[in-house]
Amino acid sequence: MKDRFGFDWSKIKGTQFWRAPHVGRRTFFRHLATAVGGYYLLPTRPMENIAKAAVTPIGTAKNCIFVLLTGAPSHIDTFDLKEGSWTPSYFNPTTYGDLRFPQGLMPNLANQLDSIALVRSSRAWATAHGIAQTWVQIGRNPVSGLSKIAPHIGSVVAMELGAKPENRTLPPFISLNASDGPGAGYFPADDAPFYVSPNGAGITNSTNPSGPDVLDRRFGMKLDIDTELEADPQLGPATSDVFNMSLSARRMMYNNAVTQVFNFDQTTRNAYGNSSFGNACITARNLLRSNLGTRFIQISFGSWDHHVNIYAPNSNLQSMARQFDSGLGTLIADLKADGTLDQTLIVAMGEFGRTVGPLNLNGGRDHHLQQTAFFAGAKVRGMRAIGATDSTGASIKDPGWSRGREVKAEDIEATIYSALGIDWTTVRRDDPFKRGFEYVPFSDQDLYGPINELWS
Repeated sequence: MKDRFGFDWSKIKGTQFWRAPHVGRRTFFRHLATAVGGYYLLPTRPMENIAKAAVTPIGTAKNCIFVLLTGAPSHIDTFDLKEGSWTPSYFNPTTYGDLRFPQGLMPNLANQLDSIALVRSSRAWATAHGIAQTWVQIGRNPVSGLSKIAPHIGSVVAMELGAKPENRTLPPFISLNASDGPGAGYFPADDAPFYVSPNGAGITNSTNPSGPDVLDRRFGMKLDIDTELEADPQLGPATSDVFNMSLSARRMMYNNAVTQVFNFDQTTRNAYGNSSFGNACITARNLLRSNLGTRFIQISFGSWDHHVNIYAPNSNLQSMARQFDSGLGTLIADLKADGTLDQTLIVAMGEFGRTVGPLNLNGGRDHHLQQTAFFAGAKVRGMRAIGATDSTGASIKDPGWSRGREVKAEDIEATIYSALGIDWTTVRRDDPFKRGFEYVPFSDQDLYGPINELWS
């Protein structure tokens, strides 16, 4: 039977999700409000009238590194290891405390497990790459009404924690090894991601062919023009962002401190695996050490979309895992050595997981909702898993946290904000729709919240 919006509820009744005892129908409808209800704008929703409970962010992190594993790695072959006849010998499964881990696949991370917690009760909303990747980056349904103006999680961090442009050298949000993606939404352009694909040889367009003296003369002329335009009542608002961006760009040019962040030698590249992902990890380390204003760093690394021959030696999963292990394992070790890890939250995850048990007919694994999220740093208590899946890794056996349900992208978003000291229940009143923009959807109703068990 279809409702007045044309939704056929008969397709839901009788499904496993409807019957699941650990979810229940009330929780089902709450989740559906985000997954389906986002299609419709609800202008009568009285957010202003909802009593907002006081919350206390964890506040252990100064910075965040978010690693987006595009294409979706197989959770049962990495961070929720399930052994079977399919498991290659090179995985070398090894027990560390209560964790079973593929030491042979990721030996460097195995050595850092004391700083790593694995949230195995994570479950994606969708198994379409584009939708799911956007979902984990903006922390909400990409097809909902407010998603059209929604900023990236990193842009929220930039808005909340980034210094004013005149008081920083580098942008507060830097995205490494990507050329596009969710941006600042309706937030100012200063909070947008700054895209860089580092190779150790600096950043492009940071010098002028005519030299610094000529640049300064020409730039001074430009500033004079921009200042006149900005003072114009009609043109000023439209030119303000461009004016600020020009100043920010100039501060990055001919700047030795910036050069040191993006320049590194072959020995350092080799230590991090000599790969584009390793280069991004080196840059992330340098950004944190430089303290030039960057607070949120995203590293995009893929593709993990291994539908065919997932276990092929020296390719596919093994090749990707080797690069990931060398880069992130060395990064954690370096941050631990210089004392930066305790104030840096590291999150790594794909957009969803992959099918379980024996491989498909092509020797690969297909898309699956169940996944694992990786956390390290910011005083997260390591060497453990939060939540547990069944014997195959297909579904959740024990959520492992206080809310007693699966962990969603919105919960991970709230966890990032909380770790950084940001109130995840914030509702802004400056959005174009004048409906109130929530940092985390429905958090004012306590539908989503941080995984505090990471620190307990």
